Amino acid sequence: MKNINLLITLFLLLTSCNDEGLNTFKGKLVKKGICMNYVIEVNDSDFPQEILEKKWTDDSSQKKYEKVFRLHSICDFPDYIKENDSFEFVIDNKKKDQMCAVCYAYTPTPEKSVSITVLD
Repeated sequence: MKNINLLITLFLLLTSCNDEGLNTFKGKLVKKGICMNYVIEVNDSDFPQEILEKKWTDDSSQKKYEKVFRLHSICDFPDYIKENDSFEFVIDNKKKDQMCAVCYAYTPTPEKSVSITVLD
């Protein structure tokens, strides 16, 4: 009887751990700056507003943006996404400081940054 209860509990734990509960969002790479200084615009109203810059002006071009953030998770952002491309992603705050080679050339970006994982 203990084995059956253990199997049922294990089954419930394994089946409850899926990715369907993740909130997916639509984004657009609006600025692909030097040294992975990327700016992403969010196209979903249910995105957490407190981690976005509601309005931001690029000092180098004077172009105005709404609902944007700076990409924090630069090490694994896909190369195939080009400026003005749209894509789906999830917020991934579990990512720790990633180790990859990055230069430190300055490009204006929003203050607020978010770690994300792009969905294929």
